[in-house]
Amino acid sequence: MQLYHHPFSLDSQKVRLALEEKGIDYTSYHVNPITGKNMDSSFFRMNPSARLPVFQNGGHIIFNTIEIIMYIERIAMVSSGADGMTISSREVVEWMHKIQEWNPKYFTLSHVPAKYCLYISKFIRRVVIARMAESPDLAGAYHLKLKEAYQTEEKLKSPDAVKRSKEHLIRLLDEVETQLKETVYLAGEEFSLADVTFIPVLARLVLLDLGDDYISCRPKIAAYWNLVQQRPSYKKVIGKYFHGWRKHKTLIKTWCFVRIRSMLRKY
Repeated sequence: MQLYHHPFSLDSQKVRLALEEKGIDYTSYHVNPITGKNMDSSFFRMNPSARLPVFQNGGHIIFNTIEIIMYIERIAMVSSGADGMTISSREVVEWMHKIQEWNPKYFTLSHVPAKYCLYISKFIRRVVIARMAESPDLAGAYHLKLKEAYQTEEKLKSPDAVKRSKEHLIRLLDEVETQLKETVYLAGEEFSLADVTFIPVLARLVLLDLGDDYISCRPKIAAYWNLVQQRPSYKKVIGKYFHGWRKHKTLIKTWCFVRIRSMLRKY
Protein backbone atom coordinates (compact mmCIF):
# COMPACT_ATOMS: atom_id res chain seq x y z
CA MET A 1 0.00 0.00 0.00
CA GLN A 2 1.30 3.43 -0.96
CA LEU A 3 0.21 6.88 0.15
CA TYR A 4 1.16 9.97 -1.85
CA HIS A 5 0.82 12.92 0.50
CA HIS A 6 2.48 15.90 2.15
CA PRO A 7 2.52 17.32 5.71
CA PHE A 8 1.08 20.64 4.44
CA SER A 9 -1.99 18.94 2.98
CA LEU A 10 -4.97 18.99 5.33
CA ASP A 11 -6.61 16.00 3.62
CA SER A 12 -3.31 14.11 3.73
CA GLN A 13 -3.26 14.62 7.49
CA LYS A 14 -6.74 13.12 7.78
CA VAL A 15 -5.72 9.98 5.91
CA ARG A 16 -2.44 9.58 7.77
CA LEU A 17 -4.21 9.94 11.12
CA ALA A 18 -6.60 7.16 10.04
CA LEU A 19 -3.68 4.92 9.02
CA GLU A 20 -1.90 5.49 12.34
CA GLU A 21 -5.05 5.02 14.43
CA LYS A 22 -5.86 1.76 12.62
CA GLY A 23 -2.27 0.52 12.72
CA ILE A 24 -1.96 0.04 8.96
CA ASP A 25 1.52 -0.20 7.44
CA TYR A 26 2.09 1.73 4.23
CA THR A 27 4.83 3.19 2.07
CA SER A 28 4.99 6.98 2.27
CA TYR A 29 5.73 9.20 -0.72
CA HIS A 30 6.01 12.98 -0.15
CA VAL A 31 4.56 15.07 -2.98
CA ASN A 32 4.85 18.79 -2.25
CA PRO A 33 2.10 20.76 -4.05
CA ILE A 34 3.72 24.11 -3.22
CA THR A 35 6.82 23.15 -5.21
CA GLY A 36 4.66 21.70 -7.99
CA LYS A 37 5.69 18.06 -7.49
CA ASN A 38 2.06 17.03 -7.92
CA MET A 39 2.35 18.27 -11.50
CA ASP A 40 5.12 15.81 -12.45
CA SER A 41 3.87 13.65 -15.31
CA SER A 42 4.29 10.37 -13.38
CA PHE A 43 1.95 11.59 -10.64
CA PHE A 44 -0.31 13.50 -13.03
CA ARG A 45 -0.97 10.39 -15.13
CA MET A 46 -2.10 8.58 -12.02
CA ASN A 47 -4.21 11.49 -10.76
CA PRO A 48 -5.04 14.25 -13.31
CA SER A 49 -6.72 16.32 -10.59
CA ALA A 50 -3.22 16.62 -9.03
CA ARG A 51 -4.85 16.75 -5.58
CA LEU A 52 -3.52 15.05 -2.48
CA PRO A 53 -3.68 12.51 -1.01
CA VAL A 54 -3.69 9.50 -3.32
CA PHE A 55 -3.93 6.00 -1.87
CA GLN A 56 -2.85 2.97 -3.88
CA ASN A 57 -3.31 -0.68 -2.98
CA GLY A 58 -2.13 -2.79 -5.89
CA GLY A 59 -4.11 -1.69 -8.92
CA HIS A 60 -6.72 0.03 -6.75
CA ILE A 61 -6.22 3.82 -6.63
CA ILE A 62 -8.42 6.17 -4.56
CA PHE A 63 -8.42 9.98 -4.67
CA ASN A 64 -11.42 10.89 -2.50
CA THR A 65 -10.39 11.53 1.12
CA ILE A 66 -13.50 10.07 2.77
CA GLU A 67 -13.39 7.02 0.51
CA ILE A 68 -9.74 6.45 1.43
CA ILE A 69 -10.50 6.65 5.16
CA MET A 70 -13.43 4.23 4.88
CA TYR A 71 -11.28 1.88 2.80
CA ILE A 72 -8.60 1.98 5.51
CA GLU A 73 -11.24 1.06 8.08
CA ARG A 74 -12.28 -1.97 6.01
CA ILE A 75 -8.65 -3.07 5.66
CA ALA A 76 -8.21 -2.80 9.43
CA MET A 77 -11.33 -4.92 10.02
CA VAL A 78 -10.13 -7.64 7.65
CA SER A 79 -6.62 -7.59 9.14
CA SER A 80 -7.94 -7.97 12.67
CA GLY A 81 -10.52 -10.59 11.74
CA ALA A 82 -13.14 -8.05 12.88
CA ASP A 83 -12.51 -9.07 16.50
CA GLY A 84 -13.59 -6.21 18.73
CA MET A 85 -13.82 -3.83 15.80
CA THR A 86 -16.99 -2.37 14.33
CA ILE A 87 -17.56 -0.25 11.27
CA SER A 88 -18.17 3.46 11.83
CA SER A 89 -21.69 4.41 12.83
CA ARG A 90 -23.96 6.56 10.72
CA GLU A 91 -23.31 9.48 13.06
CA VAL A 92 -19.54 9.19 12.56
CA VAL A 93 -19.92 9.11 8.78
CA GLU A 94 -22.27 12.11 8.83
CA TRP A 95 -19.72 14.12 10.82
CA MET A 96 -16.98 13.13 8.40
CA HIS A 97 -18.94 14.39 5.42
CA LYS A 98 -20.00 17.55 7.26
CA ILE A 99 -16.39 18.41 8.08
CA GLN A 100 -15.22 17.55 4.58
CA GLU A 101 -17.71 20.00 3.09
CA TRP A 102 -15.60 22.89 4.35
CA ASN A 103 -12.94 23.75 1.78
CA PRO A 104 -9.93 25.31 3.57
CA LYS A 105 -8.32 26.63 0.38
CA TYR A 106 -9.58 30.21 0.24
CA PHE A 107 -9.65 30.66 4.01
CA THR A 108 -6.02 29.53 4.24
CA LEU A 109 -4.78 31.63 1.33
CA SER A 110 -6.60 34.71 2.64
CA HIS A 111 -4.38 34.56 5.76
CA VAL A 112 -1.15 34.35 3.77
CA PRO A 113 0.38 37.67 2.62
CA ALA A 114 -0.80 38.41 -0.92
CA LYS A 115 2.72 38.80 -2.29
CA TYR A 116 3.60 35.23 -1.24
CA CYS A 117 0.37 33.83 -2.68
CA LEU A 118 1.06 35.54 -6.00
CA TYR A 119 4.68 34.39 -6.06
CA ILE A 120 3.72 30.74 -5.46
CA SER A 121 0.88 30.96 -7.97
CA LYS A 122 3.21 32.25 -10.69
CA PHE A 123 5.71 29.52 -9.85
CA ILE A 124 3.05 26.81 -10.12
CA ARG A 125 1.81 28.18 -13.44
CA ARG A 126 5.35 28.02 -14.83
CA VAL A 127 5.70 24.46 -13.54
CA VAL A 128 2.47 23.49 -15.32
CA ILE A 129 3.64 25.07 -18.58
CA ALA A 130 7.00 23.29 -18.33
CA ARG A 131 5.34 19.91 -17.69
CA MET A 132 2.94 20.52 -20.56
CA ALA A 133 5.90 20.95 -22.90
CA GLU A 134 7.47 17.73 -21.59
CA SER A 135 4.26 15.68 -21.92
CA PRO A 136 2.15 17.09 -24.80
CA ASP A 137 -0.22 14.10 -24.57
CA LEU A 138 -1.37 15.52 -21.22
CA ALA A 139 -1.79 19.06 -22.53
CA GLY A 140 -5.58 19.07 -22.10
CA ALA A 141 -5.39 18.09 -18.43
CA TYR A 142 -2.55 20.56 -17.79
CA HIS A 143 -4.58 23.35 -19.42
CA LEU A 144 -7.34 22.68 -16.89
CA LYS A 145 -4.88 23.06 -14.01
CA LEU A 146 -3.59 26.29 -15.53
CA LYS A 147 -7.14 27.61 -15.75
CA GLU A 148 -7.77 26.54 -12.15
CA ALA A 149 -4.71 28.50 -10.98
CA TYR A 150 -5.99 31.69 -12.63
CA GLN A 151 -9.47 31.14 -11.19
CA THR A 152 -8.02 30.78 -7.69
CA GLU A 153 -6.22 34.11 -8.05
CA GLU A 154 -9.43 35.79 -9.15
CA LYS A 155 -11.53 34.30 -6.35
CA LEU A 156 -9.02 35.45 -3.76
CA LYS A 157 -9.69 39.00 -4.93
CA SER A 158 -13.38 38.50 -4.15
CA PRO A 159 -14.31 39.33 -0.54
CA ASP A 160 -17.44 37.19 -0.93
CA ALA A 161 -15.52 33.95 -1.61
CA VAL A 162 -13.34 34.40 1.47
CA LYS A 163 -16.33 35.53 3.57
CA ARG A 164 -18.33 32.42 2.64
CA SER A 165 -15.45 30.16 3.58
CA LYS A 166 -15.03 31.90 6.94
CA GLU A 167 -18.76 31.75 7.70
CA HIS A 168 -18.86 28.06 6.81
CA LEU A 169 -15.97 27.40 9.19
CA ILE A 170 -17.63 29.33 12.03
CA ARG A 171 -20.87 27.38 11.60
CA LEU A 172 -18.93 24.12 11.72
CA LEU A 173 -16.99 25.10 14.84
CA ASP A 174 -20.14 26.28 16.60
CA GLU A 175 -21.83 22.98 15.85
CA VAL A 176 -18.83 21.06 17.15
CA GLU A 177 -18.77 23.19 20.31
CA THR A 178 -22.42 22.32 20.94
CA GLN A 179 -21.76 18.61 20.37
CA LEU A 180 -18.77 18.55 22.72
CA LYS A 181 -21.00 19.81 25.54
CA GLU A 182 -22.67 16.40 25.36
CA THR A 183 -19.80 14.04 24.52
CA VAL A 184 -16.04 13.76 25.05
CA TYR A 185 -15.34 13.19 21.38
CA LEU A 186 -17.13 14.31 18.27
CA ALA A 187 -19.40 11.29 17.85
CA GLY A 188 -19.54 9.90 21.36
CA GLU A 189 -17.35 8.87 24.28
CA GLU A 190 -14.82 7.05 22.09
CA PHE A 191 -12.33 8.49 19.61
CA SER A 192 -13.52 7.83 16.06
CA LEU A 193 -12.88 8.60 12.42
CA ALA A 194 -14.97 11.74 12.88
CA ASP A 195 -12.21 13.06 15.13
CA VAL A 196 -9.59 11.95 12.61
CA THR A 197 -11.33 14.18 10.06
CA PHE A 198 -11.71 17.16 12.40
CA ILE A 199 -8.30 17.35 14.10
CA PRO A 200 -6.49 18.68 10.99
CA VAL A 201 -8.98 21.56 10.79
CA LEU A 202 -7.90 22.72 14.25
CA ALA A 203 -4.26 22.14 13.36
CA ARG A 204 -4.66 24.38 10.31
CA LEU A 205 -6.06 27.19 12.48
CA VAL A 206 -3.13 26.90 14.87
CA LEU A 207 -0.65 26.85 11.97
CA LEU A 208 -2.16 30.13 10.77
CA ASP A 209 -1.85 31.56 14.31
CA LEU A 210 -5.63 31.79 14.59
CA GLY A 211 -6.03 29.58 17.65
CA ASP A 212 -7.14 32.46 19.88
CA ASP A 213 -9.74 33.62 17.38
CA TYR A 214 -11.34 30.26 16.67
CA ILE A 215 -10.33 27.70 19.32
CA SER A 216 -9.60 29.36 22.67
CA CYS A 217 -12.88 31.29 22.55
CA ARG A 218 -14.77 27.97 22.45
CA PRO A 219 -14.05 26.26 25.79
CA LYS A 220 -15.19 22.77 24.79
CA ILE A 221 -13.17 22.78 21.57
CA ALA A 222 -10.16 24.19 23.47
CA ALA A 223 -10.33 21.31 25.97
CA TYR A 224 -10.85 18.81 23.14
CA TRP A 225 -7.85 20.22 21.27
CA ASN A 226 -5.63 19.77 24.34
CA LEU A 227 -6.88 16.20 24.67
CA VAL A 228 -6.34 15.03 21.08
CA GLN A 229 -2.84 16.50 20.91
CA GLN A 230 -1.77 13.83 23.39
CA ARG A 231 -2.53 10.99 20.96
CA PRO A 232 0.52 9.27 19.41
CA SER A 233 -1.09 9.56 15.97
CA TYR A 234 -1.31 13.36 16.27
CA LYS A 235 2.29 13.65 17.43
CA LYS A 236 3.54 11.59 14.50
CA VAL A 237 1.37 13.05 11.73
CA ILE A 238 1.05 16.72 12.72
CA GLY A 239 3.02 17.63 15.85
CA LYS A 240 6.26 16.33 14.32
CA TYR A 241 6.08 18.95 11.59
CA PHE A 242 4.28 21.96 13.05
CA HIS A 243 5.19 22.35 16.71
CA GLY A 244 7.68 25.03 17.74
CA TRP A 245 10.74 25.48 15.53
CA ARG A 246 9.70 22.57 13.32
CA LYS A 247 6.88 24.67 11.85
CA HIS A 248 9.34 27.31 10.69
CA LYS A 249 11.76 24.68 9.42
CA THR A 250 9.07 23.03 7.30
CA LEU A 251 7.86 26.31 5.82
CA ILE A 252 11.31 27.86 5.25
CA LYS A 253 12.61 24.73 3.51
CA THR A 254 9.75 24.86 1.00
CA TRP A 255 10.02 28.62 0.46
CA CYS A 256 13.77 28.38 -0.21
CA PHE A 257 13.17 25.62 -2.77
CA VAL A 258 10.67 27.78 -4.66
CA ARG A 259 12.90 30.89 -4.58
CA ILE A 260 15.99 29.04 -5.80
CA ARG A 261 14.09 27.26 -8.58
CA SER A 262 12.56 30.56 -9.66
CA MET A 263 15.90 32.34 -9.77
CA LEU A 264 17.46 29.50 -11.78
CA ARG A 265 14.33 29.24 -13.94
CA LYS A 266 14.24 25.51 -13.34
CA TYR A 267 10.65 24.45 -13.12
